[in-house]
Amino acid sequence: MESAVAFSTLNDSKHFDIESLGQQARAASKALAVASTEQKNLALNYAAEMLESRLDALLSENAKDLESIANKNKPASFVDRLRLDEARVKDMAKAIRDIAALPDPVGRELMRTDRPNGLEIRRVATPLGVIGMIYESRPNVGADAGALCLKSGNAVILRGGSESLCSTRVIVSCLADGLERAGLPRACIQFIDSIDRRAVADLLQCTEYVDLVIPRGGRGLVELVRDTARVPTLLHLDGNCHTYVHHNADLDKALSVVHNAKLRRTGICGATESLVVDRSIAGRFLPALLDRLESVEVRGDEYAMICDSRIVAASDADWDAEYLDSILSVKTVSGFNEAVEFIDAHSSGHTEAILTEDHAVADAFMLAIDSAVVMHNTSTQFSDGGEFGMGAEIGIATGKLHARGPVGLEQLTSFKYEVRGSGQTRP
Repeated sequence: MESAVAFSTLNDSKHFDIESLGQQARAASKALAVASTEQKNLALNYAAEMLESRLDALLSENAKDLESIANKNKPASFVDRLRLDEARVKDMAKAIRDIAALPDPVGRELMRTDRPNGLEIRRVATPLGVIGMIYESRPNVGADAGALCLKSGNAVILRGGSESLCSTRVIVSCLADGLERAGLPRACIQFIDSIDRRAVADLLQCTEYVDLVIPRGGRGLVELVRDTARVPTLLHLDGNCHTYVHHNADLDKALSVVHNAKLRRTGICGATESLVVDRSIAGRFLPALLDRLESVEVRGDEYAMICDSRIVAASDADWDAEYLDSILSVKTVSGFNEAVEFIDAHSSGHTEAILTEDHAVADAFMLAIDSAVVMHNTSTQFSDGGEFGMGAEIGIATGKLHARGPVGLEQLTSFKYEVRGSGQTRP
């Protein structure tokens, strides 16, 4: 089936009518909310097939996106997030199929009680309705978000970064064609095909048709959404993730874990940006670590610099930085309490890890640290919905209401109460 979305040249002056998109999304959400699991899965599997069959077209459009930033001095991590290749497209298709294979979150019985008067009361999971998803340069976010919203019964309006618009057109067309082939409205998945910033502002104010906005990107984007939205939001702040190397850590294990946590992919929000090390082991651990992190610029406090001359002085801003690059800050501490205090003061609430063989200390760390994800003896790069068995995620929620941590299918539902009686009247 040919796509109904034309791969046209972007019109900078185009201003989308968000109210019209919202009206279409609201109408489509009604059909999707009552769609069967089989119908939703059919749409997802069709969409995955189309992504693979349109590989050449998608890579061609992605090349245009990459060309558009060629002379803009974007960091390597930004370019890496934007770039697609055959393996990444196959991964996108696999993620969609994985979502199709997951249990349907809609209709789950969350609670049931039988009252003395004979009433049967059930709390049942329901879709949220219409979700606005605002994200930056990663084209695969559109595929993940569209698939997650579809499976959870929600219509979605996507607003990807201007740098990824050409890629997004193809991805959304595949998802929409999958919906159509399964007998569902194409308008269940729409996107704002414009770089006009007014469209984002309009989406954030569209309370009549949009039930939730989820931003996924840098601090600037998230703070803009937080400060200007009238629509409820589910915030994903930056990932200033910490790894604390306790004095009872297995240092060989710690070297391997920190290397992975920093360098597996530097441009993801689960990458460790700040290392906290007990001073009693810093003199042994840091030189060995820097030998492993040859490509990384390490910025540390005074004691860290004494431990290894390759470490340069950190500024106050470094303790709060999400680098998304081959840069690591190092803070040395006197012990557990100082480590917790430092992490509490500078964490973005995303993911923190402790490396120690003392399980009592690890338990205390997990109780004391108030982040969405807390880990023991493993890489912070596991902070990911796919790794948690969710199939994929729409983001990492760093707040405390409704959803927290990786936002997968279950977190994209609300609930309602179903009350069944046999003619009871209230006295």
